[in-house]
Amino acid sequence: MIDWTQVTALRDQIGAGEMDEVIALFIEEVEEVTNRLRALADRDSLEHDLHFLKSCALNLGFADLSTLCQTGETMARQGLADQVDIAQIIGSYDASKDRFLAEKDQRLAA
Repeated sequence: MIDWTQVTALRDQIGAGEMDEVIALFIEEVEEVTNRLRALADRDSLEHDLHFLKSCALNLGFADLSTLCQTGETMARQGLADQVDIAQIIGSYDASKDRFLAEKDQRLAA
């Protein structure tokens, strides 16, 4: 679910002091997009939104979410936006975020 090796590499790259700010920004930006997806307001921007989420997820180690977004992005690009399982993507984000926040202090303490 979480690629802690990626998270640790990001921390080492940006510095431990900046990590909390990056995490807060990640959550803020991703929440904005997932709230739009929850509302199912605009399937026309689904490919773009999923590409954005995929990139964010990769950067912060949300491996399962990234995979689901890649699949959905491809489907949307092929004209199958109405078949993308948005509930599964949002569920993966919610579960990943909860796990990440619960484990991050211990995992990044080293």
